[in-house]
Amino acid sequence: MRIRAHAPGRCGIVGNPTDMYGGCVLSCTTQERAFCELEPHKEETLFQNEGQHSLVRSNDDLRLRGDKLDILRAAFAYFEINPQTAPVHVRVWTEIPMQAGLAGSTAMLTAIVGAIARWQNLQLNPYALAETVRKIEARVLGVLCGFQDQHMAVFGGLNFMDFYGKESLEQRDDEPLATIEPLAERCPTPPLLLAHTGVQHHSGTVHKSPRQRWEEGDVEVRGGYARIMALARRGKRALIEQDWQKLGEAMNENHEIVAALGGSGVENDRLIEAARQAGAWGAKLAGAGGGGTIIVLVKERERVVQALIDAGAEKLLTPAPRPGLTIEVEH
Repeated sequence: MRIRAHAPGRCGIVGNPTDMYGGCVLSCTTQERAFCELEPHKEETLFQNEGQHSLVRSNDDLRLRGDKLDILRAAFAYFEINPQTAPVHVRVWTEIPMQAGLAGSTAMLTAIVGAIARWQNLQLNPYALAETVRKIEARVLGVLCGFQDQHMAVFGGLNFMDFYGKESLEQRDDEPLATIEPLAERCPTPPLLLAHTGVQHHSGTVHKSPRQRWEEGDVEVRGGYARIMALARRGKRALIEQDWQKLGEAMNENHEIVAALGGSGVENDRLIEAARQAGAWGAKLAGAGGGGTIIVLVKERERVVQALIDAGAEKLLTPAPRPGLTIEVEH
């Protein structure tokens, strides 16, 4: 039996980063995906990722080492899978630019969790899958993260997501599940474009300072994020009504708030300004700042594309609603 699981990246249209603060986000998948191929083996457990590989002989080999195989070690450690009694070969790879603010690592972990769940016959509904992926990220890998990435990777599509009651990030058993509202069948896909700055970052480090300020009750941070939540709801209406000007205005204000709180970066702002000068309705961060990727609501595509290239964009992508976690089995 060979199991192949894959999941998409995501880009926040309006609302990020309030998924860390009990907020709401309007988000779309990337067309690019992360993959996991898992095949039970008779003798050995082998992990492979982007040219790195390692034999896993015991549970001691599941300790994190700071390399590209940690994402596999973390998943197997979380599920308490003994590599000696359940030998398996696992390979992961991705089309999503990594550390680019597109949740590429989360998509890869989602594919891994999906493959393990199928292999081990775990009955996990989509909400449980998303919550499990986040637990592994937060509790095993030590990533400070919200809930948008995991839910987009599992559910896929174009969604308005509400994370009310999840602002503590603790994932207690009594807290509410996320509310996922699919919109792809109710409205056209907005004319979006992604531009990667070429700068890599780790979302956990980008989020750390604003999170500390929020926990301390900083009025500026709390007020700013409350406003971004309102912008996400306004963005949902603009999307459904196909009012690209209003959606762009919400995106622009979202970014101005994040930038004022120190959540952007020079490279981000350069590309955002170039897109707006070229006539884009809106432009903002697609995820965390400090590098990464911007998302643009495009009015005149060719003109905006050229402006972004001239401003130094390393890679351009076109997001679109795509299926979430998909699991295929070959017997």
